[in-house]
Amino acid sequence: MARIAPRTSVAPERLKTLIPSLKPTIYQDPSANKNPNNIRTIAWNPLGTYIATGCVDKTLRVWNADKPNVRQTTELKGHTASIEKVAFNPAKDLELCSVSSDGVVRFWDVKNKQVLNEVKGLGETFTLAWAPRGECVVVGNKEDKLFVISPTQSTPIASHQQPVQTNSITFCWSGQRIFTSTGDGKTRILSFPEFEPAYQFDYKEGPDAEFKLTGHTSSCIAVELHPFNRYLATGGTDSLIALWETTEWNCLRTATKMTGPVRSLSFSWDGLYIVGGSDEGSGLEIFNSETGEHLCTYKTVSPSPVVAWAPNRYALAYADSGSLRVIGASTGAK
Repeated sequence: MARIAPRTSVAPERLKTLIPSLKPTIYQDPSANKNPNNIRTIAWNPLGTYIATGCVDKTLRVWNADKPNVRQTTELKGHTASIEKVAFNPAKDLELCSVSSDGVVRFWDVKNKQVLNEVKGLGETFTLAWAPRGECVVVGNKEDKLFVISPTQSTPIASHQQPVQTNSITFCWSGQRIFTSTGDGKTRILSFPEFEPAYQFDYKEGPDAEFKLTGHTSSCIAVELHPFNRYLATGGTDSLIALWETTEWNCLRTATKMTGPVRSLSFSWDGLYIVGGSDEGSGLEIFNSETGEHLCTYKTVSPSPVVAWAPNRYALAYADSGSLRVIGASTGAK
């Protein structure tokens, strides 16, 4: 892998004036559906040099972050339904996993445009998370069943029926826990690979004994872990972002400036900032994760439910008016 240049954090007072002044780079796909909600999912590769987008119109495309021309992209063909989630293997630079709504999971070698593995028959799948060492993914369907899938096996390693509506998944950095956001406004902390509650109350019995993070008055739909494990962020249909410390699991602060349901969350590479995406409103809301302070709104043309910081610099990828856009896009490549 290429060496990543040293990075320096930007102070909040500087960032709040810098971000709104940036002009986006537009990654235009002339053949894509013009529906403003066409892009369902965005993911950066580990080095921050490529961006994958998955769309309702079944298009799966990998963009060079420095080259917004569609002729310099890689289109990965084969899905026959809406692509709900994409994510790069965190341990391999150009291995991508994609999940479509017809129950198909595919693993791709992006460089060679090859399908490495395909798993079918998983129901109406829509969510995906890689284990931090890249040995497997967890995929969830609308029937609240979670599957553990290997990049090299054509059938799931295991499946686990969840007792509650499960909306999104993320791993802890050790790979020994997963966090799932649920329809009752809570976040479950489960052991992996057992999928058992990680913490229990001694004085309670049965399902009530499970310790859960209770931070939303309605469905919790997004969950994201701080890059250095300081906080777990959750977002809900109540328009709140809750930030939890990861030792005693207390809710330290909530961010309240979002408009509409919090569909996606992303921490900056240094963990100082968090951005929320929603399918309402007309901007990306950026907060200081250390204080919960709302720093700025980056204005967009249409609502932007899908947003992701680059893993190694202050570049922000988001969906706007049906196309991928990035602010602060340069990787410094010559």
